[in-house]
Amino acid sequence: MTNIILCGGSGTRLWPISRTLMPKQFVKLFSNKSLFQLTIERNSKLCESQFIVSNSEQYFLALDQLEELNKTNNKFLLEPIGRNTAPAIALACMGLDNEELVLVTPSDHLIKNEIEYEKVINQAKEFANDNKLVTFGITPTFAETGYGYIESTNIYDVKAFHEKPDFDVATQYLEAGNYYWNSGMFCFKAGVFLEELKNYSSEIYENSLIAFNNANKENIIRIKHDDMLNIKEDSIDYAVMEKSSKVKVIPSDISWSDVGSFDSLYDELPKDDNNNTINDSHICIDSTNNLIYGNDRKIATVDMEDCIVIDTGDAILVSKKGSSQKVKQVVQKLKEQKSELHNIHLTGHRPWGTYTVLEDSNGYKIKKIIVKPNSRLSLQKHFHRNEHWIVVSGSATVTIDDKTFILNPNESTYIKAGQLHRLENQGKLPLVIIEAQVGEYTGEDDIVRIDDDFKRD
Repeated sequence: MTNIILCGGSGTRLWPISRTLMPKQFVKLFSNKSLFQLTIERNSKLCESQFIVSNSEQYFLALDQLEELNKTNNKFLLEPIGRNTAPAIALACMGLDNEELVLVTPSDHLIKNEIEYEKVINQAKEFANDNKLVTFGITPTFAETGYGYIESTNIYDVKAFHEKPDFDVATQYLEAGNYYWNSGMFCFKAGVFLEELKNYSSEIYENSLIAFNNANKENIIRIKHDDMLNIKEDSIDYAVMEKSSKVKVIPSDISWSDVGSFDSLYDELPKDDNNNTINDSHICIDSTNNLIYGNDRKIATVDMEDCIVIDTGDAILVSKKGSSQKVKQVVQKLKEQKSELHNIHLTGHRPWGTYTVLEDSNGYKIKKIIVKPNSRLSLQKHFHRNEHWIVVSGSATVTIDDKTFILNPNESTYIKAGQLHRLENQGKLPLVIIEAQVGEYTGEDDIVRIDDDFKRD
């Protein structure tokens, strides 16, 4: 069985922890592991292989976190733009044998009861081997209005899928006993799903097949932008599950959470004696039942109760518990203001390493750059800024136009705007430099890549 892992989504409801270039599934929230890593660990016990569907930025995050788990030989499919779950799953299934069983899971869900999880997966495999499309219905524990619901008959038969209800309707669902939260997890044969997609959403199937056939399949499957754009955007529920007569639902009491809000995150994190989330940077004065997140600075609370305080160094969120769903509105405001705060943290992750913005002001920016051993940045140039590089530790191989030379600790160089340049670490230890950018514009989009090991635009 192959685990198809869907890595799309930016997790806007967990801003400022989650950003577009560091979505919640890759943030290490649980015992220094990410939800993505927990997904890999959980499903690799049940599946022979992983097939990860992501975009190019998340691809490199996934590679780094897989390396930390010593998990190699994973298969990847990269989407240039997201078109929802139906095309993503279809493209992955086209890369597998029709008889292959697949377990489709999001990368950002938390499942704590792994013994029960294994039981429901084995149950799903029996249905899937009988050419059924299986979904997993989470046994509801309260009247949740943020999830879709699955209505069942005779335990495993699906009567209907329902949109997110209001509180009164959700309460009726809870009391009825035959309604389940829609988990977004599925199990079926790859060929059975594709056949049902062809029957009920033929346009998505045909355009996905064109995109797959045109894709670059060297090492990883890269879908072309225009081909992806031609595929209709739709979810697997709308495209197939709500229409097919082959659908089964497995009631699942697996201690599941999609960690889709700070309220749900609070429920999952360990607490101290005051029922605040445990945080060594928190100074608590008569404060209870609070979610406190942030380690860069001391966070002191006085007479606070039922609140959320999130400090990420470049942004602070303060909210009442129960109101954290409104964080999406904050992200929308940031986009309207053309702020980059919804997009990236102070520390940005790149395939070659990381950079951290130390200072960003009008006319200049200062960064700490860490380059992994045997890695190099793209050969590039900038039109609007000059750069000064100072080596802190390690050894830097620097190319500027037609010259290549070595810089050792406490040595520096200067790159004029317009000059071709590249930074490389040929050593066995991380290279650390300080980069001072000076110019009229220091945005990340002032980069023209001439050559890139990672095939980025």
